[in-house]
Amino acid sequence: MSVLVYTESENGSFKKIAFEVASYAKAVANALGTTVTAVTIHADDTSKLGAYGVDKVLNINLPDLKTFDAKLYAAAIKQAAEKESTKVIILSSSINSKYLAPLLAIGLQAGYASNVVQAPISTAPFKVKRSAFTNKAFEITQIDTDIKIIGVSNNSFGLVENNVSSESEDFEPSLPSSGINVTSVDKATNKVSIADAEIVVSGGRGLKGPENWGMIEELAEVLGAATACSKPVSDLGWRPHGEHVGQTGKPVASNLYIAIGISGAIQHLAGINASKVKLVINNDPEAPFFKAADYGVVGDAFEVVPKLIEKLKAFKAQQ
Repeated sequence: MSVLVYTESENGSFKKIAFEVASYAKAVANALGTTVTAVTIHADDTSKLGAYGVDKVLNINLPDLKTFDAKLYAAAIKQAAEKESTKVIILSSSINSKYLAPLLAIGLQAGYASNVVQAPISTAPFKVKRSAFTNKAFEITQIDTDIKIIGVSNNSFGLVENNVSSESEDFEPSLPSSGINVTSVDKATNKVSIADAEIVVSGGRGLKGPENWGMIEELAEVLGAATACSKPVSDLGWRPHGEHVGQTGKPVASNLYIAIGISGAIQHLAGINASKVKLVINNDPEAPFFKAADYGVVGDAFEVVPKLIEKLKAFKAQQ
């Protein structure tokens, strides 16, 4: 009756969030006096999970799961949960996991708590702390169902190494028909993903055009950060829609979020509010973003950002 955790991977490599949810699952397992079993799908080196407390790995390598399909993935994880007689399932707060969780909850008649930010407050009754109202408040949620599903907020629990000897076995669930036909998938390469990034550098209409995005990319490269943009920027076609962050785009829960030339519409702020530290660079001192930011620089981005890049490069050269 181990704690079950779904550890996400891409092109065979585990995402950073996989190790964070594994760390969280170990904390839950310790509280319950049990072990951790991970479900992996088309992952290459599953032994890495042992460093974060995973005792057992169920590795799935079915061709139908090469591309993410919420219905099929939920069916596979449901059967893994039934195989392990698990009572607690841990997921991340990625877009994919947020599609999975409701399907799993229905299939297993389980209670689901999303945006959980720390280990359970108690296990009898089962209570967790989660963010609410677009990260403006916290609430304590009690899950009373027999099976419980927890969605861990990205970058909230952190990576906690806990080396154990991990065993691995192949698992072949029975899958339903998909009903979805994937013709092609286009993905960005050689870039830090927004979901995994600890630092995100984001630009808005204040950059005046796509031709000025070079300094955003250069700053991101110096910081080892992901690049992002506001909704108007993606709507104008300056940047791909995959970089649009905010309430109507990708949610951001980075350690540092740098907003350059973004005024701070309420939908944008709601989607990035989970970031721990927010820095805004804008030439308008009345921009709404300044009220939400931890640090603000009033100035022309075309003057401030190049100087920031110069200083960062000089600092890194001294290391």
